Amino acid sequence: MNQKPIPKESFKDKKVTVMGLGLFGGGVGVARFLVSQGADVTVTDLKSAEELSASLMLLNGLPVKFRFGKHSEEDFQDVDLLVVSPAVPDDSRFLQIARNNNVCIDSELNIFFRLCPAPIIGITGSNGKSTTTSLLGEMLKEAGIKTWIGGNIGVSLLEHLDEIKPDDVVVLEISSFQLNLLSRIEMSPHISVVTNIAPNHLDRHKTMENYIAAKKAIIHYQKEDDYTILNYDDPSLREWEGECKSQVLWFSATKELEHGAFLKNNAIIINHNSNVISCPIQTNIKGIHNRQNIMAASYAAIAMHADVGSIKNAIAGFTGLEHRLEYVNTINEVQYYNDSKATTPEAAIAGITAFDSQTILIAGGYNKKVSLSQFAQECVKSTKCVILIGETAGNIQELIQEAKDTKAEPEVYVATSLDESVRKAYEIAEAGDVVLLSPACASYGMFTNYEERGNRFKELVHHLEE
Repeated sequence: MNQKPIPKESFKDKKVTVMGLGLFGGGVGVARFLVSQGADVTVTDLKSAEELSASLMLLNGLPVKFRFGKHSEEDFQDVDLLVVSPAVPDDSRFLQIARNNNVCIDSELNIFFRLCPAPIIGITGSNGKSTTTSLLGEMLKEAGIKTWIGGNIGVSLLEHLDEIKPDDVVVLEISSFQLNLLSRIEMSPHISVVTNIAPNHLDRHKTMENYIAAKKAIIHYQKEDDYTILNYDDPSLREWEGECKSQVLWFSATKELEHGAFLKNNAIIINHNSNVISCPIQTNIKGIHNRQNIMAASYAAIAMHADVGSIKNAIAGFTGLEHRLEYVNTINEVQYYNDSKATTPEAAIAGITAFDSQTILIAGGYNKKVSLSQFAQECVKSTKCVILIGETAGNIQELIQEAKDTKAEPEVYVATSLDESVRKAYEIAEAGDVVLLSPACASYGMFTNYEERGNRFKELVHHLEE
C-alpha cells in the first residue's frame, strides 16, 4: 500500500476490484459508494452467491460485475484500484499479484478516513469495543451532537459522506485488521479509545507483538491536540504512554486517579482540565468490565464537550447490546443469558464473573490459537457446570480437569452441538441458576458468525417452554 491513494474525484471511470463482499456491510458499502462515484466495479469473493445472498440483495440493480467462488488473476492486474476487506490476510497471493502490477491497494475504512469532514473517535480493544462505541454514540446524541456510528460494528458510513458535516462527530469501532490497513495511510482518529489488550486473533497475527503493533496504529499518527483514552487497569496499556504524541487520559475501575476517570461510591469521577466531574451510574448492564466501558465512553463524551446530564441519561437508558450478556428468558426460575459475542477468553471471564448465581456455562468453538488456561481456571472458580462444544472442547475439558485437582465442581460435559448443549443445560439447571452461553471462542466451523450462534441459542431457549 505504498502507492499514492486515489482521491474521491478520481474514482470516476476507474476500474476497481472490491475483494471480499462479506456479510457485514463493508464490501456492500464501498461497492455502492464507488458506483455512485462513476467507477467500473467488480466484486470478487471466495464465498458462493448463495452464501452472500443477503449482501447481494443490497447491490441489486447496480452496474456491478460479480465473481464468486474463486478469485481470477485478471481482476488484480489490469485495474486502477483494489479495495480489500480486512478479512483478507496480508499473505494472500492475489494481493501480491496486485502489488506486482503496481495496483493501488486500499480499504473501505481508509477511504472513509481520508474523505470524512468530521472529527473521528476511534474505539478499539480486545473486548468491549462494541458496547463502548454504542454507548458513546448514545451519550453524544443525548447531548444534541449530530453523531454517526459505524466501522467494525457492521455499518459502512461511506454512502453518508455527503451528509456528514464538519460539526458532526463520527464514532467508529475499529478492529486490529482494520488498523493494520489504516496504518499504511498514516492516519489516526482525533480521539482514540483503547478498552484493553488481551491475546486475540493469533491465528492471523501469529504473535502477540504483531497484534499489539496493529492496535497501536490507533495512536501512532495522532497530533498534539488529539486525545488518547486508555485503561489504566491494563498493564500493557500503561506502557503505551511514551509512544503517544496526543494528550493521554486514563480511566480505572480499581484506582483513584489524580488526573483521569475512576469509580467512587457508584459514580464516575473525572478529573479533566482542572475540573472535577461526578456522574452517578444507574445502569442495566452487568459486570465490572461494563463499568470500564462506561468510563471510557464517558471520558470520550466529556472530551467532546457533552454535558453530565446527557451522559447520565444515556447510561441509564442503555440496555446493552444483542449477544452481549443479553437476557433471554426465565424458565422454571432459571435465567438464560446470551453472551455469544464473547469470542475471547477474557470476554467470557467477564461474562462468568458478572453473576452471583450458580452458573451453568456453555462454551467452546473455533480455535484462534490463544491460551484458554485462565478461562478454564475461572470456570473452576465460578461455575457449577460447563458444557463444551466445537473444536476447542477437548482442550478446555483437559484444562478444567487439571485446574480442578480434587474439586468436585464444575461438572464437565461435551456436547456435539449447541442444540444438545442447551437441552443438557435445561436438564441440569435448578431454580436460581443462570444458564450462560459465553463461548470464549469464535463460531467458525459451527456457525457463520457469533450473531447466528447467539440467535440459535435464543431460539433454542424459547423452544424449551413448548
